[in-house]
Amino acid sequence: MIWKWRRESRDSALGGAAAERAIIDIGSNTVRLVVYGGTMRAPTVLLNEKVTAKLGREIARTGQLADDAMALALRGLKRFALLLADLGIKDIETVATAAVRDAANGPEFVESLRAIGLNPRVISGEEEALLSAHGVIGAFPDARGIVADLGGGSLELVRVADGQTDSASTLPLGTLRLPEHRPQGRKSEAARAEMRKNLDKVIRKAGWDLAAAPEGANGALYLVGGTWRAMAVYAMAARGYPLSDPHGFAIDAAAALELANGLAASETEVLKGRDRISAMRAEKLPDAAVLLQALLARLAPDQVVFSSWGLREGLLYDRLPAHTRTQDPLLAGVTVFSSQRGSSPTLATRMAAWTLDAAPAREHGSERLRLAATMLALAAMQIEPNIRLPQAINWALHKRWVGIDGKGRAMLAAAIAANGNHLSLSSEVRTLACPEAIEEAVRWGLALRLARRLGGQSARSLEVSRLVIEEGSLVLRLAQSHEALFGQPTEKDMKLLAGRLGIGWRVDVVPESEL
Repeated sequence: MIWKWRRESRDSALGGAAAERAIIDIGSNTVRLVVYGGTMRAPTVLLNEKVTAKLGREIARTGQLADDAMALALRGLKRFALLLADLGIKDIETVATAAVRDAANGPEFVESLRAIGLNPRVISGEEEALLSAHGVIGAFPDARGIVADLGGGSLELVRVADGQTDSASTLPLGTLRLPEHRPQGRKSEAARAEMRKNLDKVIRKAGWDLAAAPEGANGALYLVGGTWRAMAVYAMAARGYPLSDPHGFAIDAAAALELANGLAASETEVLKGRDRISAMRAEKLPDAAVLLQALLARLAPDQVVFSSWGLREGLLYDRLPAHTRTQDPLLAGVTVFSSQRGSSPTLATRMAAWTLDAAPAREHGSERLRLAATMLALAAMQIEPNIRLPQAINWALHKRWVGIDGKGRAMLAAAIAANGNHLSLSSEVRTLACPEAIEEAVRWGLALRLARRLGGQSARSLEVSRLVIEEGSLVLRLAQSHEALFGQPTEKDMKLLAGRLGIGWRVDVVPESEL
């Protein structure tokens, strides 16, 4: 009982979700603690805190971790250790990357961490690259191309395809080291060209030269790291993109080059004024843009994809059993999320099956997306009506889902809205998907509305009824024992769905054995 009370108290402190694992990531620029809950296939971030210690800022000049940087990092790490102890989290993984790996006094710093109860593991450059790549594979199971993880001390490059990794490399091109390649007078175009030339040499020397491959053969360039994410935020704002999460934001190679060219010529002070771009990231963006120019020229990707999943998520993914890795990350995340909000995944699955014949996923969606929409729409019904729609639409559009693009998010939103008979969708939703995709999702939502309201979400109502399209009509078959379920609300829902399908409708009352 005492253990149960302690666990419930801990979970309450973290918002009601079970805290399962914590990762402390000691990077060259920041030291970060992340506590994860939910399913580790699509984990929920319950606590995320960082200290910008800049451990690697003097590595190139002195080969050492600066004393004040170590002191600042250690102060934050002591806090992290105490937080985890008070929260009762035992599964803690602490990793250190380029700065600690490369510094002459790195071992001394590691010992100071052990003294406060942490057990850090200093990972190699190749392992860092592979972990980042595994994070990308976890987020994008069909990923094919090159992962480029930009940290403070290094740039990791690794190929990914078919769930596998190959050719991992680490290059001394982290954001703290990029200024070393910048000639004097970096504001001039000539200076930027010289810097790009220097970066290109490093990338080519490492064996990364894919520019001669046929167009599209190299796949995507997956960008991992906080500075890249800030670049995505900048690009999203410039385009008026309606979503807020940079994860999964994708642009073609030509747009990426235009973005890189513009940012390379930008002034740091101007970038600092941008919403959602910190002063630290604004300072790094112009140099990172020059690096992106070199990567685009050397790797010749067909598109650029920004990933919020990287090393930390790779650590989680690596510990999953093989069968869990094969789970769909979108459905894994939505299942936990909806369950925590009083919606049964089993009931959602049955309702998705019940509506399959009348409103399947056709040209624009998929059955996985339709099932996710069904779970979220049912979870939304647990919210008070006056705040239900905007909150549920925000779930669809802005929550950190994995394994879904902007079009998919718009279809989730459309289905959720139609489930509540809200058929007038915002421009935010309509700009993300074509009218045909929106219409397909609206039909999902209207079919779910019928299934949900027919029997008040009872499992029995789904057993004594069938919804089919037969001879060009929408047909509701009802068992004689439950004929009375066909009331005025059901009639309205049938008319609404049939009208959207452009067909007639009828109700057939039959013996239960004939369903």
